[in-house]
Amino acid sequence: MANSFFRNAFNRVVEARERQVARYVNGALLNLDEETLKGLGTSREELRRKGAQSYVF
Repeated sequence: MANSFFRNAFNRVVEARERQVARYVNGALLNLDEETLKGLGTSREELRRKGAQSYVF
């Protein structure tokens, strides 16, 4: 039982960090020009819809 508690807690921390990283990457991608974004198969609107945030590390 204790093992599942810690496993669930760890999984939630990992999921939260993945969401944080995704927002950071989307924010960085928003700095690229339209042609590059098109080459990557995405658009500014899609990145904004997914969420974007810049962080200072």
